[in-house]
Amino acid sequence: MRKLIAASILSSLTLAACTTLDPYTGEEETSKAATGAAIGAATGAAAGAIADDGEGALKGAAAGAAVGGGIGYYMDRQEEELRRRLEGTGVRVKREGDRIDLIMPGNVTFATNQSTIQPQFTDVLESVGLVLKEFDKTAIRIGGHTDSTGSSSYNQLLSEQRAQSVADFLLNQGIAPRRVQATGYGESQPIASNDTEAGRQQNRRVELKLVPQKQ
Repeated sequence: MRKLIAASILSSLTLAACTTLDPYTGEEETSKAATGAAIGAATGAAAGAIADDGEGALKGAAAGAAVGGGIGYYMDRQEEELRRRLEGTGVRVKREGDRIDLIMPGNVTFATNQSTIQPQFTDVLESVGLVLKEFDKTAIRIGGHTDSTGSSSYNQLLSEQRAQSVADFLLNQGIAPRRVQATGYGESQPIASNDTEAGRQQNRRVELKLVPQKQ
């Protein structure tokens, strides 16, 4: 009973400490880093309580919070720097847990039916490269996507070529090859309806998914 109480108290206290202010809107929100610390603390506390006693729960919570909070804080800092550098460029920054998505519209990145990066977009990708070099503990998964216009085989090839063009650019900026993976998805993963021009434009895109590297 003492073990379970210790774990429960630690979990409750840690979760209660997760509220902070969004640095962009000024609104109260749940911090990603704090959430990671809370999950780590709860997991560590439970493990410590089972393995030892109330003191074990305390030690487990401390260790778990350090690991969970560290990853979240690292991704928080990377997200903030990407938002700062990419403001007004047309690239959308989206956060999902410990993953950061960079969504690059095809009409901004490439000319129609081309896989060569447009010259006016190279400065943007150079900014992305600088951040990725600074935060070198994240893996970079590059996905190319198209709308449904044209044959599926053509769209698949174009998506692969565009994803590889972005990968090659980043590699030339000094990003380690082991961090980079490029995949073409063709028309298989639309994010909007292909029945309208506006929808098709959203579907023509390259996405970079930044995730913590596996140790």
